[in-house]
Parts: sequence; structure tokens; C-alpha cells
Amino acid sequence: MFEDLEPRPARDASLAALVREDLDAWSVEDLKERITLLEGEIARSRAAIEGKSSQRNAADALFNFRS
Repeated sequence: MFEDLEPRPARDASLAALVREDLDAWSVEDLKERITLLEGEIARSRAAIEGKSSQRNAADALFNFRS
């Protein structure tokens, strides 16, 4: 119930940390796994964008009175 009252980290804070991470210590297998996970996150982000765009287009069509 009170979880929503906790401050959340800034949206781009985790992305900034991800970009600054030193990859020299990572093994090739770890880097491949990282790429796979990041590609999955990219696909998930693209799906969210598509869903939001579809909702926006539907709302625009519904409330467009100029037709």
C-alpha cells in the first residue's frame, strides 16, 4: 500500500549507469547475455511505443469532429 509513496529513482538514472558501466571485466559469454537481455528490452520498449501510438490514434479518430 505504501510502496507508491517511496521516492523512485529518476527515469534515466539507471540508463545512465548502464551506459557508463565498464565492460572490460565482462567475459564474452556475459557480454552476449547482456546483448540478448538488452535486445529483449528494446523489443519491449518498441511494443510499448506501438501500443501507445495505437491508443493515441484511436483516441484521435474518436474525438476528431472535423470529418
